[in-house]
Amino acid sequence: MEVNKLNTLEGRGANLRLDILKFGGALLFLAAVGLFISATMGHVPNHTFLIVSAVIGGYMALNIGANDVANNVGPAVGSGAVSLIGAICIAMVFESAGALIAGGEVVSTIKKGIIDPSLINDSDTFIWLMLAALLAAAIWLNIATFFNAPVSTTHSIVGGVLGAGIAAGGFGIANWPVFGKIAASWVISPVLGGLIAATFLYLIKRTITYQEDKVLAAKRIVPILIALMAWAFSTYLILKGLKKIWKVDFVMAGSLALAIAITVYFAIRPLINKAARSLDNSKTSVNTLFTIPLIFAAAFLSFAHGANDVANAVGPLAAINDALNSGGIAKKAAIPIWVMLVGALGLSLGLALYGAKLIRTVGSEITELDKMRAFCISMAAAITVIIASQLGLPVSSTHIAVGAIFGVGFLREYLKRTDARRLDEIREHHEHLDPEATEAFLDAFKKADIATKSTMLKDLKAQKKGAEFTRKERKKLKKVYKEQLVKRSHVYKIAAAWIITVPTSAFMAAFLYFTIRGMLIP
Repeated sequence: MEVNKLNTLEGRGANLRLDILKFGGALLFLAAVGLFISATMGHVPNHTFLIVSAVIGGYMALNIGANDVANNVGPAVGSGAVSLIGAICIAMVFESAGALIAGGEVVSTIKKGIIDPSLINDSDTFIWLMLAALLAAAIWLNIATFFNAPVSTTHSIVGGVLGAGIAAGGFGIANWPVFGKIAASWVISPVLGGLIAATFLYLIKRTITYQEDKVLAAKRIVPILIALMAWAFSTYLILKGLKKIWKVDFVMAGSLALAIAITVYFAIRPLINKAARSLDNSKTSVNTLFTIPLIFAAAFLSFAHGANDVANAVGPLAAINDALNSGGIAKKAAIPIWVMLVGALGLSLGLALYGAKLIRTVGSEITELDKMRAFCISMAAAITVIIASQLGLPVSSTHIAVGAIFGVGFLREYLKRTDARRLDEIREHHEHLDPEATEAFLDAFKKADIATKSTMLKDLKAQKKGAEFTRKERKKLKKVYKEQLVKRSHVYKIAAAWIITVPTSAFMAAFLYFTIRGMLIP
């Protein structure tokens, strides 16, 4: 008993030391940002304010890395396609590359056009507004990460800008139609992501795992799926990941991506055929064919995320820097290389120090993921963004990814319940027959493809109408599968976090704006 207590205390001590090291690493990064700005930006008017803004921008970048990056690599980790350390390394490299290579040279000073900057009186008010918005969004992301809730960093900064903007210029400053679209995305993003992921999973089940010869089916279908993935990710990368350095329309992006997909198909088909020779006829074995595509998916999603969402960290900082240097307010602000470096390094360090927590939540704690399911989630992430961008819908990559995980989990629940009901019908029909004959029929049923299963059930019903579970038994079975396949506590917690992200960030930003304004006005 004493040994167990000693081991527990040692474990807690080790965790505490690790937490202190992580906190120290984050503080060291923020201190380095402040010292760098102090040493190189002495010529900027009111450079002390720029130092404070840069440190807060670094804090925001750390929190984006800790919270938002998990959506890109979590499914690959949860499915076992890549280790946690490997995923963190991939994400660090590609997030930084996306930010530095394709992050763009200018950024919108008012994210998503949520407020009208022409109604702001002077540059000082604008700077206070941006600083309050940035700090409020960073604090909210920190809180959400602490409670293991993956939330949208875009919505966090939108809420911050909205709240601080209203505090600075009244309710008339807000662009409410734009805000309405953003609010609609709270539903659109997860539902669309969930439906697309569930559709792909059902397609894979029908064409591969429900087939009697799974290896033969995989040899035929997997190259097509990988080619489709190449098309989706190439289109996504051209439209979103590279949009700040190379603007093309959907037709051009889709055509280029189609050429890439066709090339990938003919290149990958012989490799899949070769790999399939060593596989046995099981779902677990066929799953291994999706490992490499998942690693590429994690890399591509990380690159696109770094290119797009770095603006959430450095956009307000770039706006503050521009206002301090020019003394005016512009709708677009140039991004100096030092600002982009703060964002890129902050994203990577935040992921390395604190990202593991959310990666585990996204990858394994909501529902169990294998490589096929993770593949469907990655596909949903890319395709949903493509569809939404063409329809002009503002969607959140976080909401899409987590919604896709929910969609996969709920589809599995439905299929499990359906399968359990069918097996019960078979057992009821055979209840007076030889048990060995019953088990032989059940074994054949489980191995049969979907069409054969349907025929076998029709034959049974023609002989005798199968009995189903009683209402009490069905209710109990349904509850058991819900507990096993999708953790409802995570569903409720994450949904609640999504709903309160914008208003919480807004209230905090308004409070911080008045606090900063009160401190700086004599």
